[in-house]
This record gives sequence, structure tokens and C-alpha cells, in this order.
Amino acid sequence: MPSRITAGTATSAAAGTGADIERRDLIDGLGKGLRIIEAFDEDHPQLTASAAAERAGITRTAARRYLLSLVHFGYALSDGKQFWLAPRVLRLGQSYLGTAKLPRLVQPFIQRVAQQIGHTVNASVLDGHEVVYIARSSPPRWVTIGYGVGVRIPAHVVTPGFVVLSAFDDDALEAWIKAHEFIAYTPHTTVNRTIFRSQVKQARALGYWHTEQQLDAGLRGVAVALIDRKGRCKGAVGTTMPMTAYRNSEHMLDDVLPPLQEAAQGLRPLL
Repeated sequence: MPSRITAGTATSAAAGTGADIERRDLIDGLGKGLRIIEAFDEDHPQLTASAAAERAGITRTAARRYLLSLVHFGYALSDGKQFWLAPRVLRLGQSYLGTAKLPRLVQPFIQRVAQQIGHTVNASVLDGHEVVYIARSSPPRWVTIGYGVGVRIPAHVVTPGFVVLSAFDDDALEAWIKAHEFIAYTPHTTVNRTIFRSQVKQARALGYWHTEQQLDAGLRGVAVALIDRKGRCKGAVGTTMPMTAYRNSEHMLDDVLPPLQEAAQGLRPLL
């Protein structure tokens, strides 16, 4: 089965901000170094210079120099042949969590919802073709289900992906669907592009979406979009729970959807 925790793409960063950056203002070496870091993932925890070069799309000589530089600056370790990331690399992600506005804003809201519904509540954003979880709150004395901060999941298998994509216009949605790799994780995973497109448009009409057993058997989830004061989608808040926690999806929605919607509405003036 393909890894559900995957590396992102450094080349898509500017697209996420809408910035129009001149080519002459870019430092290609920085981009290549970031691609080397992102070459490591759950399925590739250790890489040779040749393997890193192949995954990053650069020459072996360049990959080896980047890897040795990462070792020198403390971001990677090596036994002379294999390379792997060092704990120091976590500083890069922690810098986002420590400085970004959204994780700090949503935390008290999702804490309140988690206490109210008795399930773990997450906040997430769309990064290219993956949902990235940026905040999490769990009720006390409960076995938690869901995804930790920093985890990346293919957007077509989790409810935040549907609700964030529902804010895309039709042309942007079509381009996203065309470029996305629809991998099946369970027999219930939606991999048909026509069906997925229809479901995203249904989420647009409803203002929320819920799924069952798309990524893991026996789990269902629901999410609502975080819309700012100007009507722009900034991410999503949602929750995941065992299917046995409720009689059916209608029972689940009656219980957890109103608190999630209330949180999203409360956050809107702050975003």
C-alpha cells in the first residue's frame, strides 16, 4: 500500500500564496536543497546519494553535495553511504507552527469542540495535493483517533480535502483533479474522477462533507471549511471517529456538525 505520509513539492510553494515571482529572483540551489529534504519519507527513511538524486530530479554529484551540507549543518546524518534526516530538521516545520497565525487562532476553538463532542478535533490546510494537519485537540481520558500535527494525507481521502477544494472555482478544481493521483487505500476510496468531482460540488452546496472508510476501514469523518471575512477558504476543521461511535451517519452529523459549524463561524471574523 502506498505511504499515506508523503513529501510535498517545494516548487508549489509560491502557488499557495498567489505570489508572481520573477525567475531571476529565485535561488535554484535552495529549491534543490529543499527537494533533497523532501525526498525522505516513510517509505524512504534512508537514501544513498544516487537514490536521493533520482527522487529529487538532480544529478548524483549535486545530491551528494547537498546531503553532505545537510550533515555539516546538523540536518542529516550519514554512515558514509546512507543518509537520513536528523531531529534538527523538525525546526523547519516548527518554525511554521510557531509563527503562523492560523494554528494559534484555531486552538481554543477546537479545544472547546473536542470537549463538547468527545472526539479529537483537527485543523488542516491544503498544500498542493495533500492535506496538512496544523492543530489538534483531544478530550481528556479518551482514546484519540485522528492525525497528528504535521501529518500529510492525500486530499482525496479525507474530509478537509473535499471542503477546501469545494472553495475552488470550476476551472481550478478541474486542473487539480486532472493532476491528482487517485490512489485507493480501502475498497471504499473514491478514485473515479467524475464521482470525486461530483462529491466536491456537493460539499460546495452543503457547506460541509463527511466520508466513511476512505482512508481507514471502520472510521468516518466530517469537516467544514474555514472561511475568512473576505470569503476566502483558509483551511478546515473536522473530526474523525469509529463508525461504531454512532448508529449511522445522520446520528453522527446531528451530534458533531453543529459544534464544528459554530467554531468555523466564530473564527471567521478573526481570519
